[in-house]
Amino acid sequence: MEAGPLVAVFGAYGHTGRFVVAELTARGYVPVLSGRDARALGEVADLHGLQARVASVDDPASLDRALAGAAAVINCAGPFASTTGPVIEASLRAGIPYLDVAAELEANLDTYAHFRHRARDTGAVIVPAMAFFGGLGDLLTTAAMGEWTSADEAHIAYALSNWHPTTGTRLSGAVSRERRGNARLRYRGGQWEHRTDAAPTAQWTFPEPVGRRSVIAEFTMADVVTVSQHLAIPDVTTYMNAEAVRDVATPDTPAPAAADESGRSAQTFLVDVVVRSGGAERRATATGQDIYAVTAPLVVEALDRVLTHRVKAVGVTSAGELFDAPDFLRALAPHVEVETRHLQERMTAD
Repeated sequence: MEAGPLVAVFGAYGHTGRFVVAELTARGYVPVLSGRDARALGEVADLHGLQARVASVDDPASLDRALAGAAAVINCAGPFASTTGPVIEASLRAGIPYLDVAAELEANLDTYAHFRHRARDTGAVIVPAMAFFGGLGDLLTTAAMGEWTSADEAHIAYALSNWHPTTGTRLSGAVSRERRGNARLRYRGGQWEHRTDAAPTAQWTFPEPVGRRSVIAEFTMADVVTVSQHLAIPDVTTYMNAEAVRDVATPDTPAPAAADESGRSAQTFLVDVVVRSGGAERRATATGQDIYAVTAPLVVEALDRVLTHRVKAVGVTSAGELFDAPDFLRALAPHVEVETRHLQERMTAD
């Protein structure tokens, strides 16, 4: 069987990176493993029989060697505030598409701010936050919008059975908090706001079997960045169930533990999206297992569509802007179950 295209994976030995390497291999691609830790790279390379190329964001020449001959690069290495810029620059020098799985708000905002014009002018494809946080919510929101060209507000609510954070999640969170200081971000009236008050609490009624749960409102995640970049929705809010917030905020919460042979944890998720315009409301819901593991089929499906030219734009683009959102969501089965019966419109009382 003929080998498929080479795909560089920067941060291939991290928790999410290992899932991405396995997904690429399963879909016929040949991952080229990259990162700064030679020992960790070697372990993953030996496990899969793949080549490893040591590279550091502080050494542009090493990044160029890591990307040599690759059809694209997927950046899985956090904190993304440190890695996105150098790896994007390397992808532009190599003339190949760049995708990442960044959940850091500031890193994603930086990608749009710093590379939007260059990528558009050169026809490059740069896809930030192509992960559970960012890509999935963006696709669901775009699908829920349907033919609407604008809406008044979008709400993206998460219910996680638990949130056992990886080391990368903790590091990325620390970097974001350091950059923001005591402020938090929210998106209102088409503008980003820095707030110093506590995020409000609320109640959200998820579809069964989850039901009504306490949530932290304005728990702003990468979806707010991606959605606001291409959909005309002035107010975009994300919510997280309170139990998951307590888990991720507790220093001694353990890292994810494998519950099956694929390495997935037993964690389950439900993402509930509501979009409103005037008196009309539309809803899309998705369920699945393990927010880290599900990032792999999300980003690899995106990669496949980019490399086979099934895209609607160039430049720095969000998932819903770049791809046919309903078709993409269907392609995620069996990893993600999308409740299409929730993609409907109903009139709300005045």
